[in-house]
Amino acid sequence: MSDLLRAPAEIKYAEELDWLESIDTNPKPFSWRLSPKMVRLFILGSEPSDGLDREIPRKWFGDRSFVERAIVTLASDRGLLLIGDPGTGKSWLAELLAAAICRNSTLVVQGTAGTTEDHIKYSWNVSMVIAKGQSRESMIPSPIMTAMETGAIGRFEELTRATSDVQDALISILSEKYISVPELESSGSDNIVFAKPGFSIIATANSRDRGVNDLSSALKRRFNFVRIPVVTNKKSEAEIVRFRTEELLRRHAIDLEVPPTLLDVLLQSFADLRASAAAAGSDDEKLESALSTAEQIGVLEDAVLHSNFFGERTLTARTLASSLVGSLARREPEDLAILNKYLHGVVEPRSKEEGGHWTEFLEGGRDAIATLS
Repeated sequence: MSDLLRAPAEIKYAEELDWLESIDTNPKPFSWRLSPKMVRLFILGSEPSDGLDREIPRKWFGDRSFVERAIVTLASDRGLLLIGDPGTGKSWLAELLAAAICRNSTLVVQGTAGTTEDHIKYSWNVSMVIAKGQSRESMIPSPIMTAMETGAIGRFEELTRATSDVQDALISILSEKYISVPELESSGSDNIVFAKPGFSIIATANSRDRGVNDLSSALKRRFNFVRIPVVTNKKSEAEIVRFRTEELLRRHAIDLEVPPTLLDVLLQSFADLRASAAAAGSDDEKLESALSTAEQIGVLEDAVLHSNFFGERTLTARTLASSLVGSLARREPEDLAILNKYLHGVVEPRSKEEGGHWTEFLEGGRDAIATLS
C-alpha cells in the first residue's frame, strides 16, 4: 500500500474486511462479500453493543439512515443515486459501499462533457479488429460492463455532468440488465452481455449542477435517491476534519500536532462564512466556494503541509488564515472583498474580545489578502 499514492478502500482496509468476512454469519444477498449488517458496521464503525473482539473505526460521518437506505437499495434491482452538495462525502460513501460489497471500488466511469456511450458500454481494440475482425476478444468492456460480467458494483461519478444521450444509455442497463452488441450478430459470437447477480450501479450527482444536464424521468425512475445533506453539526464536522487530518499526517509521516483550539477557529470561521452566504442577497455577495466540509479539510491540509515544510513544524493561526484565504479566494476581486469584509466585521471584534488565536488569525488573513490584492 505504501507504493500507492491513494489506495482504494478495499486495499486500504483489506485486513479489516477479511476479518469482518471471517466472522460474518448473517445472510448475504447475491454474491456479496459481507452481509448488509456488516457493510453498515464497516462504514459506520462498531459500538460496544456489537460485541466484537476488536474495534472497527468509523469511516463515513453521516446519518445512519442514509447508509441503511443505500445498502437496501443495492440489495434490490434498482440503481442508487447519491445526491448532495459538493464535499458531502458522496463519492467516499460510494467507494466504501463498493469495497464492502464486492471488494472492488475501481469500476468507475467519470461523468464529464466528454463522456461518451462507449465509456458506459464498450469500445474496440482497433488493431485486433483489423487483424482478426470484431469479436469478444477485440472488444474493450467499459467499467460498467465489467461490473455486469462479474456481478460487482459499477460506479458513475458526477452523472449530471454527462450529456443526456449518454445518461440514457444507462436506462436499458438498469432495466434489462444486459448490453446488446449488434456488431457481433453476424460473427457467430455471443452478442449479448448479461449482468450477473450482485450487479448494481451507484451514481453520484452534485445538487449544484441542477439544470446542467437534468436526468430524464425514465432514468430517475430506475434510481433510488439518497440525498446527503451538508454537515452542519459542529461535533460531527470536527470528527470528520480530525479523521481526515490524522490520515494526512500518517500518509506523509508528519509529526505535527493540530491544537483543538485551532480546529475550533477553523470550524467557527466556516460557520460564520456559511451564515454570511445564507444572508447574502445575490451570488456576487457569496463566495464561489461551497464552504463544504471537504474544503475545510483542504484548508487544514494546506496549512499543515505549509507548516511542516516551510514553517516551524507547528501549526499557527496565522498559517491557517493564510491557507483559508488562499483556498477560498477564487474570484478577484469579489471573493477577496467578501473575505476582507468578514475579517473586519466578524474576526476583528472577536479578536478584541477573545484575543489569542483570533488575533493571529486576523493578522494572517489581512496579510494574505494584501498579498493577493
